[in-house]
Amino acid sequence: MNTRLAPVPSTGRSVIDPVPRLILAVDIEGSTQRTNLMKGELRRIMYALLDRAMRATGIDREHLENPIDRGDGVLLLFRPHDDVPKTLLLRELIPTLTALLVEHNAAVVQPALRLRMRVVLHAGEVHDDGWGFYGDDLDVAFRLLDSPSVKKSLREAPGSPLVLVLSEEIHSGIVRHGYVDVGPYVQSVSVSVGERRRRGRVHLPLPALAVRAYPASRGKAPLRAIAPPPEGATA
Repeated sequence: MNTRLAPVPSTGRSVIDPVPRLILAVDIEGSTQRTNLMKGELRRIMYALLDRAMRATGIDREHLENPIDRGDGVLLLFRPHDDVPKTLLLRELIPTLTALLVEHNAAVVQPALRLRMRVVLHAGEVHDDGWGFYGDDLDVAFRLLDSPSVKKSLREAPGSPLVLVLSEEIHSGIVRHGYVDVGPYVQSVSVSVGERRRRGRVHLPLPALAVRAYPASRGKAPLRAIAPPPEGATA
């Protein structure tokens, strides 16, 4: 009996051209220390706060690819759109999310349901082969997000519910020119991706002074829940 696996046949398709996306990924601190029931509740809270922050910032469903769930985090890919420049995410979305985290953590009774996050912002080229998104720039984003130095920065900042790591590209194109103040600088980090070293900069974003009400319709449907739609519903 031949137990050798047959080679997977080629589909004959050429490599799909890459497309530019703004990459934002989130990871919950200490999720492995929670029970499954607590993890489920933290996931619900994470999605709810992200949804509130994006709606308050005026980001609509049309600006996003379908969110990619990562168990204890989520990957958001923003399509190129003048309504969602990088400065909007840095000046409004991140401070709003930080303020919502502060509000939630102050109100929650169970310490295990307090939520702290690492967030990375990068931009680059990605591929979608029908199974999902992949590419070197996603590797860079996740290496930065999961860097031990970034995790340590969050542990050593008990007064902040969120640390933000910016790729060198984001820092060079946005922060260096003074377009936006992203909060106190903590440290630089360096990660290896393939045979290259890639750098990022860690900041402690300041919470927005007030979370704006959801903006009036600008002729576009608001982003409802970014979690998967109910069964039988269409996106």
